[in-house]
Amino acid sequence: MHPGYQNPEFIGPSGPVDDELSLLSIQSRVGRPLAVLANYSMHYVGVPGPLASPDYFGHFAAKLKDSIGAGADAVVMMSQGTSGDLHWMDYSRPKQEMNLETYAGALAALAEKAYRGIRYRNWAPIGMAEEKPVLRRRVPSGERLAWAKQVFAGVPGGKPRNQVEVYAREQIYLAAEPQRELKLQALRLGDLAIAAIPNEVFAITGLKIKGQSPFARTFTIELANGAEGYIPPPEQHALGGYTTWPARTAALEVQAEPRITETVLGLLEKLAGKPRRRIEEPRDRYAQALLAARPAAFWRLGEIEGNEARDAAGAHHGVLEGGFALYLPGARPDSRAVHFAGGRLRAKTPAPASAYTLELLFWNGLDNDARPVTGILYSSGEETLGIAGTGRAPGTLFFGTLSGAAVIAPRTWNHVAVVRRGRSVTVYLNGKPEIAGELPPAPAAELYVGGTGDPQSTFEGKIDEAAVFPRALSAAEVARHYRSAGI
Repeated sequence: MHPGYQNPEFIGPSGPVDDELSLLSIQSRVGRPLAVLANYSMHYVGVPGPLASPDYFGHFAAKLKDSIGAGADAVVMMSQGTSGDLHWMDYSRPKQEMNLETYAGALAALAEKAYRGIRYRNWAPIGMAEEKPVLRRRVPSGERLAWAKQVFAGVPGGKPRNQVEVYAREQIYLAAEPQRELKLQALRLGDLAIAAIPNEVFAITGLKIKGQSPFARTFTIELANGAEGYIPPPEQHALGGYTTWPARTAALEVQAEPRITETVLGLLEKLAGKPRRRIEEPRDRYAQALLAARPAAFWRLGEIEGNEARDAAGAHHGVLEGGFALYLPGARPDSRAVHFAGGRLRAKTPAPASAYTLELLFWNGLDNDARPVTGILYSSGEETLGIAGTGRAPGTLFFGTLSGAAVIAPRTWNHVAVVRRGRSVTVYLNGKPEIAGELPPAPAAELYVGGTGDPQSTFEGKIDEAAVFPRALSAAEVARHYRSAGI
């Protein structure tokens, strides 16, 4: 959605960004430019203008063609990448003014620099593969269809006048055509692969395809061979927004995105003659430090798809439930995190209740003076670690009945560790003791990270690298882990 600039309810983006600019150049044997195809994942600049406009795509093509000295018969063009949820506006900052010339000019300058470094080959294998899967639409129930027909019957001339009437008409269209055939393609030109999908594709889907493609370089052209609406990944449907509202602009089944992604990756494997790659988060200094300390479970929370939170230290895999967004920037460069928006991670308790350490990195999304609920970072049985909302000093850390004094600054990364030795509990914040006291152990079969399921006990923000150790770490170990995190 578009919340507006510096809206106090805006917390952060609901998905990652694909900021790669891809170029494919073809020239004659004597070095004369014949064609350049660019691909970039940004929706449009969208400034006021004529009804029909090439937007920044056309301006970019003209500027790049001029800057590389291409002749009149050369074709320079830009295709739209996975930009279904990407736009140039940064709503966390004051409003910026933008125009087509400025945006296209900056992008063309980057493209020209890359173009000058292209190395050409006089031969490359080419190929193409295609499939036409049939996907279901999310059609209205009988009750909703009856409502839609009643509403639309009163629309003069069949021309909707407002949002309600528009979506009423859409329900009638969906009921009349409950499924659609899609054309999915993969093209190969040497070590480059191009995926073609007839939808407005989210950036995270493009990153899945790029990251798993068996080719050295891959990009996706969206709205290719059709326009079948937005395809948000399944977890985005729980968050809502107009990209999930059933209409011809977003009608496909909830599992459409993984089905399309899997089909495209299969086509790429067919063209390459080898299997796809795995997307794995790098094991940086912090991850290595935690693994060296032998955790009972270590959920890195860098998943790019699905609802399983894999245990990097064993087999205590967790389940992501409720509202969450995947593959957001984590606490360190190249790390990824889950943004919990009413959701949580649920897993079996992997450590004894009488002696354990829980350690994680968290980014508190809500302002302290506007927190309506308690932010739960961790809970197991009757033990709860959270950030205080109403009823305690806002923004302070607490564990059970024990409270700290330091206020957690909103929108900052922090390191926290709960260390239990029998009845004794110490909570460390950013490497230093913040809470100390005694509480009886509370055995439980399951633990939760990022909420308990109670609407008043959720967490709004990002959590990265959650680990549970089957022993009480020393103060020196906790401090060493915090330093290795580099936050």
